[in-house]
Amino acid sequence: MTGKSRLLISLPAGIACLVLAVTGCVAASGTDRPDGVSALANARARGDNGDGSYRAPKVPPGPAVFVAHGAPFSAYNNTTVQSDNNPDNDVVLSQVLVDPFIIDGNGRFLVNSDVLVSAELTAKDPQVVTYKIKPNIRWSDGQPWDCRDFYLAWLAGSGTTPYFAPASTRGLDRVNAECRDNNTFVETYRSPYADWRRNYLHHAILPAHILERETGIADITALNSTSSPAVLKKAGDFWNSRWAGFDAKTMPASGPYQFDGSTTSTQTVLVRNQAWAGRPAGPAMIVLSSVANGAAAVQGLANHQFTVVQPPADPLLADRLRALSGQGVIFQARGGPTIEHLDLNLLSPLFRDPAVRSAFAQCIDRNKLVDELARGIRPETQPLGSLAFLPDDAKYEDLYSEKMVADAQKAQVTLERAGWILGPDGVYSKAGQRLSFAISHDGSPAHSQEVELIRTQCRQAGMEIADGAAPGGGGDAVAHGRFDVALTTSSRTSQVWSLADRYATNGALNYQHYSNPEVDAALDIAETEYAEPTQMDALAKADRLLADDLVSLPLFQLPIMWAYTNNIDSVYRHAYDGVTWNANEWTVR
Repeated sequence: MTGKSRLLISLPAGIACLVLAVTGCVAASGTDRPDGVSALANARARGDNGDGSYRAPKVPPGPAVFVAHGAPFSAYNNTTVQSDNNPDNDVVLSQVLVDPFIIDGNGRFLVNSDVLVSAELTAKDPQVVTYKIKPNIRWSDGQPWDCRDFYLAWLAGSGTTPYFAPASTRGLDRVNAECRDNNTFVETYRSPYADWRRNYLHHAILPAHILERETGIADITALNSTSSPAVLKKAGDFWNSRWAGFDAKTMPASGPYQFDGSTTSTQTVLVRNQAWAGRPAGPAMIVLSSVANGAAAVQGLANHQFTVVQPPADPLLADRLRALSGQGVIFQARGGPTIEHLDLNLLSPLFRDPAVRSAFAQCIDRNKLVDELARGIRPETQPLGSLAFLPDDAKYEDLYSEKMVADAQKAQVTLERAGWILGPDGVYSKAGQRLSFAISHDGSPAHSQEVELIRTQCRQAGMEIADGAAPGGGGDAVAHGRFDVALTTSSRTSQVWSLADRYATNGALNYQHYSNPEVDAALDIAETEYAEPTQMDALAKADRLLADDLVSLPLFQLPIMWAYTNNIDSVYRHAYDGVTWNANEWTVR
């Protein structure tokens, strides 16, 4: 439903991930499981050492696996504003490019001890983070994987120069970085940042030696904001564009797998990386095929063309996958990291009126929406009661069930007490303004159905709601505040990022023009507080304040689903790397 199967409204690159968020955005912050998610046994990394670190486990060698995902692999550098953390790139890169941390399916950050000695907060005033890289770690082309690669990731992602175009600079924009030696990378922060572990996610550590070789730059670590603009531009141009598409000569691997030369525009072939520092991966080969049509992916699984599929969440496809259980297919679904909600534009005179916001919330029958769109995939799905937390989070509290009561008559009472008068056409008005507005969305069948249900429900409460479908676009209008109500999604990973960007007064993605000083203060604590309980308490406070103000109306948690043949163990769909996040750990019989 989201994804680069994904947008309810298409936003400009760099905004889409956090505003109309992808299911693939990064996992939650903190040292352990900061969102309090209850542990899922099949989501745990088999290489979890139990001490906050990860080491690739011993896995018996097995045959190839064949994976279907939504769209073709398009970028080795998935952190540019153009690639925008595309989940269909992540599903490939999770096994090709190694990250400093492994994030398991429960959202726990594990130091990747196959390549790092340590990654830790070494001082708090000022904040200093030190990465100790193991000696003799190599790219698949034999060149060192070392501090230069970290430095390039920082230089490109920090906003230090205007020549690089990263999807986001959050976190790195407050960092000064240096290589103390080839294996020691140090970040010094100008202001505290509790979410520092996510700085180099989405496979941001790219081969500096390739950029140096292709651009003629002798040493990437010599570049900084005062370097020659011509040299910085040369580095930025390569980083921004030359790692798009597929070119085996410029795209070596640092992870368990590397690209095979047989990769095409629709099929990516990965083979074991013989230079990989960790234990050998299980499957001999991973063949990833782009299949845009979910029904075709399901049919491919039934025909033994694929062994693993992750189609878009759809009740009909879920039923078809369940029906394959007699053929040895295992179907699974869970609540994903993405929630669907209605965002109200506070520049609109209508929604500056608290009574209108309250009445709109009261007339929506969320249970009907969940029945139509989610329970066929995951029967236990319920209307969502929070903007900050998911139902499995320890801090989750239902703050909306008493506000969103599916009662048109109650909504009318709310309006009439505030001076709204029901006209002969069945629509309320006040001071010459009719209670008439539009819900913006992408025009897809599912979302059109959803908007039609809301229109019907709230028409009974005296509201005239237009279907503001904008097929193929509309995100630019939303991003610039030209909307009444927007049907959008956002990721709860990380919760701090999502809320701060959307609801802080100066939030980069606060297109609703919302401002509450108490919310700002709570979000500032959540972003800068190292102690997890204090951070979560601050988020909970912001969540309650947002519920009181009724600026966004949460609808439901979007389910995600996947299926695989029963000769594979440990397949689990990750929040942002899809099913392949632990493919090196799979035992294939």
